[in-house]
Amino acid sequence: MIDMAGKVALVTGGASGMGQIAARRLAAQGARVAIFDVNDQALADTAAESDNISAYRCDISNLQEVEAQVAAVAEALGPIDLLLHAAALMPSYRLDEHSHEDMERLFRINYFGTTYMVRAVLPAMTARGSGRIIAFGSIAGIALVPKMGAYCATKAAVNAYIEVLQNEIRNSGVRVHLVCPPAVNTPLVDQTIATDTPGSIIEAKKKGRLADPETMIDAIEEGVRKDRDIIYPGQARMLYLWRALLPKLWWKAVMNFEK
Repeated sequence: MIDMAGKVALVTGGASGMGQIAARRLAAQGARVAIFDVNDQALADTAAESDNISAYRCDISNLQEVEAQVAAVAEALGPIDLLLHAAALMPSYRLDEHSHEDMERLFRINYFGTTYMVRAVLPAMTARGSGRIIAFGSIAGIALVPKMGAYCATKAAVNAYIEVLQNEIRNSGVRVHLVCPPAVNTPLVDQTIATDTPGSIIEAKKKGRLADPETMIDAIEEGVRKDRDIIYPGQARMLYLWRALLPKLWWKAVMNFEK
């Protein structure tokens, strides 16, 4: 990714999936890594893998908890040099069946959780004139699919928020990257499969076409090294172009999986 030896990294969703992979790699580089998650056992297990990983239980949808835990990390480990924000939920329901309560919870975690985390670390970074934020949006915020309308909306909001932020603070010394991955074979996809999964994801899972999480982190590290504003790992760029240039064909293709 970048040289993080001796520096402090904070990784949300750090007890599973791509967040966990990133946390392990950062710790192996010699970074002091704090991981946020709500799975107590997975937090403990991940922290036990390395003396460089410290576990913090944090519900990112709770602003007060985010602010308190970010402050605790800074006090224990030092100023936060890198925020890698990967935590999210990804349930699937038709929009006419998705409850208002569940959609509001999804926005509190995926969108407001992003804004809470960013705003918790940003003031100290801008005061120092240095720091880096890597935030996971999603290609799902651009290449929309049925049964994931609420999730797609949260990720479209994250994509917009991070892209605007990176341009607003471009001269602050703080570097912001937006990551828009495709569907990745992680526990996040398992949440979708456990609910009302889009047929396209069922097919991708069945045929082994979901993106490999290690390969995705490789691509993200390369994108950061090349200082890209927006990183489209794997098939994400192709999906972006397909949806942008041929929207009718896109919808015909994804709806065919629902028959």
